[in-house]
Amino acid sequence: MKIDLTDTTASKVNKALVQGRRAIGSPAIGMVLTLVIVTDEENAYDSLKAASEASREHPSRTLVVIKRAARSPRDRTSSRLDADVRVGADAGTGETIVLRLYGDVINHAQSVVLPLLLPDAPVVVWWPVNAPLDPVGDPLGALAQRRVTDTYAAEQPIHELASRAETYTPGDTDLSWTRITPWRSMLAAALDQVTCEVTAAEVEGEEFNPSCELLGMWLADRLSVPVTRSLSSGPGLTSVRLDTDCGPIVLDRADGSLATLSVQGQPDRAVALKRRETAELIAEELRRLDPDDTYASALKYGVDRLGEADSAKSVPQVASPADAASGAGSGSGAGSSGAGSSGAGSSGAKKAAKSPAKKASSDGSSGGGSKAASK
Repeated sequence: MKIDLTDTTASKVNKALVQGRRAIGSPAIGMVLTLVIVTDEENAYDSLKAASEASREHPSRTLVVIKRAARSPRDRTSSRLDADVRVGADAGTGETIVLRLYGDVINHAQSVVLPLLLPDAPVVVWWPVNAPLDPVGDPLGALAQRRVTDTYAAEQPIHELASRAETYTPGDTDLSWTRITPWRSMLAAALDQVTCEVTAAEVEGEEFNPSCELLGMWLADRLSVPVTRSLSSGPGLTSVRLDTDCGPIVLDRADGSLATLSVQGQPDRAVALKRRETAELIAEELRRLDPDDTYASALKYGVDRLGEADSAKSVPQVASPADAASGAGSGSGAGSSGAGSSGAGSSGAKKAAKSPAKKASSDGSSGGGSKAASK
């Protein structure tokens, strides 16, 4: 059932919701949270479709806030709120309210949204595009326990990651981080199967792909080893190589669907590692509403520290005999290259044989749906 309201108010929208529920014979509907989607008209359809599919797992009240830009000076002086209320089959397993804001009311979106939030239920705000640099400082973000952004949709994703680190507040998360959950889980599981020391790592993927950078920062942060970032034609993240004193561990996905896991001394294994749709990503994010400490730690490690390894390799240096002697026993493969002098953790590259596996696997102990799960 759909109810269209033009030039309306939040109280009239609430009355329309009650009217709609009574009309379909279901005055009481159990919903677990309020999902607020802040987007533009161009991306509203795709965002709403993803939220509707995610509502099968998380019945929720979905509020879509669309800020409409006025075309003329006269329109900018007038404020208006239009609403599209959907209940029943038109709203998935919950309720959907599409709010279109015009004029000065755009600057007071929180006053429109606040009366429509479910009482005593968590609030999640999702910006599919054009997310604020400081989500918790945004008036709508201040209403939420969880704030979901997508760095991949930014014009400069790598710079956006640096800004996210500076303004991080517990409750912030990013769909670029969610995309690498299967990668982290698979790598942690591979390290649990061996008793080797990781000496270096390499992450290969598309240029300007924030998921690749986040995976590299996670490896460097959890394993305290130098991480090299290399480029490929994609799609997305294509390969991760961990150099260990027992031989390399390689997780390679060339086609964006099926990956091959290679561990020294074991037969190669094919693993499903397909690129997931937005509905699956947002559904995963809604499974946990507490702060994601693992994401925070990886984000604050700093994307600029990954670049130090590549710059150190590109500048030829003449080593003294003392340096050559000391470097001979520093490890094999990428661990003994110039990348080992980067800020990615050269001081802690040598650990007990089991510690890297334990560190990485500790992120995956809460299950595949958790944000703390290794990807």
